[in-house]
Amino acid sequence: MLQVNYIRENREKVLERLNVRNFKQPELVDQIISIDEERRQTQNSLENLTAEANAAAKQVGELMRTGKKEEAEVIKSKTASQKESIKTLGEKLTELEQSQFNLLVQLPNLPHHLVKPGTTPEENEVVLVHGEPAKLPANAKPHWELTAKYDIIDFELGVKITGAGFPVYKGKGARLQRALINFFLDEAIAVGYKEMQVPHLVNAASGFGTGQLPDKEGQMYHSTVDDLYLIPTAEVPVTNLYRDVILKEEDLPIKNTAYTPCFRREAGSYGSHVRGLNRLHQFDKVELVQVTHPDKSYDTLEEMSTYVQSLLQKLGLHYRVLRLCGGDMGFGSAMTYDMETWSASQERWLEVSSVSNVETFQSNRSKIRFKGKEGKTQLAHTLNGSALALPRIVASILENYQTENGIIIPEVLRKYTGFDIID
Repeated sequence: MLQVNYIRENREKVLERLNVRNFKQPELVDQIISIDEERRQTQNSLENLTAEANAAAKQVGELMRTGKKEEAEVIKSKTASQKESIKTLGEKLTELEQSQFNLLVQLPNLPHHLVKPGTTPEENEVVLVHGEPAKLPANAKPHWELTAKYDIIDFELGVKITGAGFPVYKGKGARLQRALINFFLDEAIAVGYKEMQVPHLVNAASGFGTGQLPDKEGQMYHSTVDDLYLIPTAEVPVTNLYRDVILKEEDLPIKNTAYTPCFRREAGSYGSHVRGLNRLHQFDKVELVQVTHPDKSYDTLEEMSTYVQSLLQKLGLHYRVLRLCGGDMGFGSAMTYDMETWSASQERWLEVSSVSNVETFQSNRSKIRFKGKEGKTQLAHTLNGSALALPRIVASILENYQTENGIIIPEVLRKYTGFDIID
């Protein structure tokens, strides 16, 4: 959530950056500024009137103590109208604050100055391409055919048990999945991340704190009886560990990693691009979350991007890095890098990670602050990234490592899987 003071003092810049996002409701900015002006005037009037009433009450007390009851009663009669005005102003202030809040939560984060305008994935900026496409057999198959051939993932069983988008991993497929989780966690721990185990259900306050609510409630599974939400990513509970916390500057950066299943309704996702593992309602992911000093968050973003790329390199996958254009970024992001692997059998790029700097967008909602060495309290910056989401990584390994005799397991995973080929 953007800060009101920043919007008021930087109106033109806010409008310019929202235009980079192709934001359709720029009029909200002036509405927020207008309400804020009225809110500040109301608050000022309320504070002045309250001060007058307090002074009068003190005067009444002094008069009563000195036996000047009649004078005290005259002042008391005057303060009766003040009390009514204070009540009215207080109610008005509450209404204005709620109106302002309702508008603020509709504004997305402002894109970083390096983020280019655009509305579609085709307008994303290719930052780099690593490696070359795998050389596959002439009869190479997409992963959904490979999973059936080797009986390692069963999509129809998942449909029977739950519905489409909930696959069942079997035998070496399940072991490959577990191997990737352990590999990703071990790699993160080796570079300084602390592993966390967090709840898979969160309350509405947590969903609001990281920006999923009220923006994405239609994409989240909601347990209405208990008013809890299944997490779409570990980013939500891990970031909320620090909600309403004032950290020490010397404790920054805070680096956490967590493995969780993730649940997304993916409403409106149809077509051939969602076949197999390409888009699921439940999937596994290892997430990275950092809380950093504002001066260092973009260095941290580059560091996180480089780290995710190192995982793809160790897995021997051909990939590219995109800087997303304004219209393709998530609601809370100020800058996002997407990592995509090439599927030669599908002849398309598959997104396998997003790494984002959300600056103060989440920390303002969640009140994640730190106290600097000079004693000043300010909002921290938060970042998050997939390291990695498993479905398309599994699909990439199956497709890019297929041979006529089976699917070769990347060397770095063999100590986790206990086998070197799926046949």
